[in-house]
Amino acid sequence: MKLQPTHIFQKDISNCGLTGFISKKGTRVEGAVIIKSISLMHDRGNGLGGGFGAYGIYPEFKDFYAFHLMYENAMALQLTEEYLEANFHIEQQEDIPTRRTKAIANPPVFKRYFATPLETDEYREAVEYQGLTDSDMIVRHVMAINHEIDGAFVVSSGKNMGAFKGVGFPEEIAEFFRLEEYSGHIWTAHNRFPTNTPGWWGGAHPFTLLDWSIVHNGEISSYGINKRYLEMYGYLCTMLTDTEVVAYMLDLLIRKHGLSPELACTALAPPFWSLIDQLPQNERDLYTAIRQVYGSALLNGPFAILFASNKGLIGLNDRVKLRPLVCAEKDDFVYMASEESAIREICPAPSRIWSPRGGEPVIAMVEGTA
Repeated sequence: MKLQPTHIFQKDISNCGLTGFISKKGTRVEGAVIIKSISLMHDRGNGLGGGFGAYGIYPEFKDFYAFHLMYENAMALQLTEEYLEANFHIEQQEDIPTRRTKAIANPPVFKRYFATPLETDEYREAVEYQGLTDSDMIVRHVMAINHEIDGAFVVSSGKNMGAFKGVGFPEEIAEFFRLEEYSGHIWTAHNRFPTNTPGWWGGAHPFTLLDWSIVHNGEISSYGINKRYLEMYGYLCTMLTDTEVVAYMLDLLIRKHGLSPELACTALAPPFWSLIDQLPQNERDLYTAIRQVYGSALLNGPFAILFASNKGLIGLNDRVKLRPLVCAEKDDFVYMASEESAIREICPAPSRIWSPRGGEPVIAMVEGTA
């Protein structure tokens, strides 16, 4: 009997694949780079979902909200465009460029709109008497379209960014959306292996709100509690997946409640009580307050997430690190991925590479945006 060599590396497949990087100096990188990274983790998906988040891709429209819309039927398109025209000044609208590919059959229609809110009576009342901001109004409109117009879904709604996602392997989605034609200073990508939620175009990652975007590996077993907590603040979960609550939760904690990214991550993945009890008094008081006030924001279950915005990129594991996450640095670039190989594929010689501990956020911010 021939003995097998003992040094063969066995690849550890733990469901979905994540990868992303940021240039802290704002250097724009073409989409081919992120495609190369996520393609290396092809075996982590099953062809039921792939997607990309890209920042800095619309510099000529950087002052406008860039709405990426997906339509499943002509009526959804008509109703949504009537809604947008009644509530927004639309600087430009167009089909999102795509190409026909063998792997993508019968895709929905994708359009994008560069827009700013109109000062309607409803808008003025919300701003003057309710103290709402433009961002609050965008959230309202996103929730209204997703909840009230059958067959229409807001894929992304932030400034100078966009999400591109669908049913297929990520390299197929990239080819369909012609992502090699875009350049951005932050990129994230996801290869989906759905387990307890459906594989459909709106359910692919990233999940977004304003310029927040989330890609996620794992399961949020606290979804029911998180969803009910978010509904108290007007967030409606309509995408049939547990990941959606993470994007909305971070919008609530950071934008609405003013928490720093570090404290928001602490609310999502706080230290265990046994560890809090061992901390110095001031830290013990802080973490106790976070756990008491934001108990319903805590995420249970195995997860690794990459969370991006125009200001930066954050990586976070669950508290006991049940899903893989590796990080690296090279010059002003920070890389995060499910596998070290996905980083070395696009950065062969990083100056530093490490695996963060469970619940320990890795935060990389664009210079001058803190």
